[in-house]
Amino acid sequence: MRVVKYGDVEVRKVVERYGVEFDSAFEAARNIVGEVKSRSDAAVFEFTKKFDKQEITAGTIRVSDREINAARKRIEPKLIIALEHAYKNIFKFHSKQYKEISKGCTVETEKGILITEKTVPLESVGAYIPGGRAAYPSTVLMTCVPVKAAGVKRLVVVSPPPISDAVLAACGICKVDEVYCVGGAQAVAALAYGTESIGKVDKIVGPGNKFVQAAKMLVYGKVDIDMPAGPSEVLIIADKNSNPKYVAADLLAQAEHDPDARCILVTDSEKKIEEVEDEIELQLREAKRKTIINESLRNSVAVLVKNMSQATEFANEYAPEHLEILSDNPKKIAAKIRNAGTIFIGEYSPVSAGDYATGANHVLPTDRAARFSSELSTRDFIRNFTIQEINKNGLKKISETIQSIAEAESFDAHAAAVKKRF
Repeated sequence: MRVVKYGDVEVRKVVERYGVEFDSAFEAARNIVGEVKSRSDAAVFEFTKKFDKQEITAGTIRVSDREINAARKRIEPKLIIALEHAYKNIFKFHSKQYKEISKGCTVETEKGILITEKTVPLESVGAYIPGGRAAYPSTVLMTCVPVKAAGVKRLVVVSPPPISDAVLAACGICKVDEVYCVGGAQAVAALAYGTESIGKVDKIVGPGNKFVQAAKMLVYGKVDIDMPAGPSEVLIIADKNSNPKYVAADLLAQAEHDPDARCILVTDSEKKIEEVEDEIELQLREAKRKTIINESLRNSVAVLVKNMSQATEFANEYAPEHLEILSDNPKKIAAKIRNAGTIFIGEYSPVSAGDYATGANHVLPTDRAARFSSELSTRDFIRNFTIQEINKNGLKKISETIQSIAEAESFDAHAAAVKKRF
């Protein structure tokens, strides 16, 4: 691992990492989105054949319940048990979350002025599930469970063909309403604008390659989207007493995601860096995704700090997607963290647990977005609006205030709307 000392100029380069380059992707995605918007299904079928090398038609684009059930029977029962266990935990957390955030509130700002906040779920949501390097049934769980927990009426999944049995089985477990075998920017455009086969939705979520992300940003405003996703990342704070086997294992787990995945070790011990490097070399022998891991590890960095206070400062600057704290007093450090997608505390809290089965969501802000955004949750699938009930006395109390401000802004009709009532 490349070693830099906290306070050196090199540290700023580590913090200010660069995300996905979207310029070329925007150009390609803009063409695809425009074609789907104007030619609908015909363009979707054409681009699917071009990019995914799959023939789809109006009769085959939607995956039937029978196909989903058949896929479930083809996979190992052990995987079904695991998916259902993870689903139970994820649903338990997100449904509790929804109950807490959907209570709303009623405030009487003045005698005779009552404002009530009401919370309602979105009408429809589309979830993009990537294909390509691997099948991602966990992404189905993480994107679809909070949608269902929030009470959204219509949930649509799109995924590049052929869709894996594991992904289809996860769709069945999550009670997805519609599944379509289409991916790429054309899938995003279809969800945003609608085609003959795919009805448009109100929001699109889920990870994807840079063309999918570019398409999501292009259709934003027509529909809502979640956050643009950069390469996945972990920052591990490990003090001199931490177990190097666990640190190495968790760095390798992150590295196998993607060649661009980012692995950062922050420690107060030069010896710990050496121990972790030795363990990485040892454990890498057993890894199946060696090529991807080795590419990713070229981007890995060890930041040497004087103490855990500096480690905390660096973590807040870096604002990682995943933060692990392996130290003598992890809760004390966690209490000082402001910027992180999610935090894992202690030796038995690896990122892998949160990726699959704790119940928390693994769709998290990357590329320093944890400074201003949060993990995917039921909050993302509801909207709030207010009901304002004002009686005559209440309006009279604020009438002069309204008129003064309205007249200052040259909105005489606004002022008159109040005056006429008295």
